[in-house]
Amino acid sequence: MNAPLSPKDFATDQEVRWCPGCGDYAILKAVQKTLADIGADPDKTAFISGIGCSSRFPYYMNAYGFHTIHGRAPAFATGLKLANPDLDVWVVTGDGDGLSIGGNHLLHVLRRNVDLQIMLFNNEIYGLTKGQYSPTSRVGTRSPSSPKGSVDTPVNPCAFALGAGARFIARGVDTDAKNLPETLKAARAFKGAAFVEIFQNCIVYNKDVFSDFTEKKVADEHQLRVEHGKPLLFAKGTKGVRFNHKSFALEVVAVGDGGVPESEILVHDETNPTLAQLLITMPHPAFPMAIGVIYRAPAPASFDQSFWEHHPTKGERTGKVADALRRASVWTKKAS
Repeated sequence: MNAPLSPKDFATDQEVRWCPGCGDYAILKAVQKTLADIGADPDKTAFISGIGCSSRFPYYMNAYGFHTIHGRAPAFATGLKLANPDLDVWVVTGDGDGLSIGGNHLLHVLRRNVDLQIMLFNNEIYGLTKGQYSPTSRVGTRSPSSPKGSVDTPVNPCAFALGAGARFIARGVDTDAKNLPETLKAARAFKGAAFVEIFQNCIVYNKDVFSDFTEKKVADEHQLRVEHGKPLLFAKGTKGVRFNHKSFALEVVAVGDGGVPESEILVHDETNPTLAQLLITMPHPAFPMAIGVIYRAPAPASFDQSFWEHHPTKGERTGKVADALRRASVWTKKAS
């Protein structure tokens, strides 16, 4: 019996080349720990990326990988999963790569429910190309492409995913070494398109943009860690989120002494898309940021399963492609 793999077994000998202090380092470690913990096989694992700082990821993972073209990682990953359903395929993208030029491709891989894990690193900026505002940048963001402040309404990545028909939606924080691997394990276990937005700190061009809810000293007060079947409590249980039937909206309330009883606090149901929409769109900082598995509603079959069920070969290899590749490059023309 082979010895269990460690996170180091999923690291390569390549020099990791991100800016010192970049949140991508922490995400890389979290992914390597995740794969080790679940006993993943490097020979059956592949990472597909597009263009951007995050897209260097495949170089640093001891697995198969493709560094593809801008925004098209979901398309490449779909083709790979259909060609080899036994592969465990991860997509690595950023807020610019995935939601700008790649928005159309991301939409379709989510609605099709292809069995992939999609990690979207969101730093609300274009880091690779020197700090232009991105689809997720906040109104007023000053950058080389918006010197007087962005006037664009930003995209909410998880709301986009829900609207596209994603059936697994989660959020994580780059430096959360305890909880991010657990969220990634849940995504890996899901049979279908699992979308995980990871808040990632760009140390150079958008430093500390998420610090108001990611810093350790404020995390308890400004993060709502959701867990299926448990009440939506935060701030060490002194606050909670309940549904106000008069305003037909969520509200933050004090719990316990001087507040409402815990029985009035909403209980998280990760199968409820309406609750998912409410949690995803809670305005921060008036509300805490929902972190963890927000929505999980398995489908009867993923797209790749349905594809092969209806394919004449039922997924069995016929050898026709290999035979064609081995043939000489000769064209013949039949006599008329």
